[in-house]
Amino acid sequence: MFHKEGYKIISIAVVLFLGINLASYVAIQIDEWQIAIFSVTLVFLILILQFFRNPKRNTEINDNTVVSPVDGKVVVIEEVFEKEYFKDKRLQVSIFMSPINVHVTRHPINGDVVFSKYHPGKYLVAWHPKASEENERTTVVVKNNNIEILYRQIAGALAKRIVNYAEEGEKVTQGSDSGFIKFGSRVDVYLPIGTEVKVTLDQKVKGGENVIAIV
Repeated sequence: MFHKEGYKIISIAVVLFLGINLASYVAIQIDEWQIAIFSVTLVFLILILQFFRNPKRNTEINDNTVVSPVDGKVVVIEEVFEKEYFKDKRLQVSIFMSPINVHVTRHPINGDVVFSKYHPGKYLVAWHPKASEENERTTVVVKNNNIEILYRQIAGALAKRIVNYAEEGEKVTQGSDSGFIKFGSRVDVYLPIGTEVKVTLDQKVKGGENVIAIV
């Protein structure tokens, strides 16, 4: 299963794969060259397909848990001052996605979207300390009766497009699709101080499945 954000790129990649290999078959009479061209274009096609994959995730809906919004590795767990929305201290959990991770962003909790904003910006590497404030990013806040959290999609050096589906005023379901980041980046989650974090640094997590915190 592939994410809808990849349909156009996948179609172009398939057409190029078929066209290049058909042309090489007609124009090049050297078997070794044909095999080399086929191998290179096949690897390229496989990379495109795996990047836009959208595996089904079995989210255990629970208003007392916060699930990881993305696949990746936990790279930050620290207390910070969140100055865009809460304007107070929060517990930040950051998850870094490499180009080989699934890049679907999922809603970490059930609730109402109370804030959703896009910020144009730079393309610093995603682990840069200033990436959260200076890179292209989107900020989304979801609130329910138990908790209000903010999560931020952050573009990286390779990520040139962030897609955000969350709209203010809509109700969202934990684990459902909230966006997509193309070609590697990170997501920061901001939790209330005192929230029980259930992940550790360098831990690998799956979006929509692994619980990162308990309310």
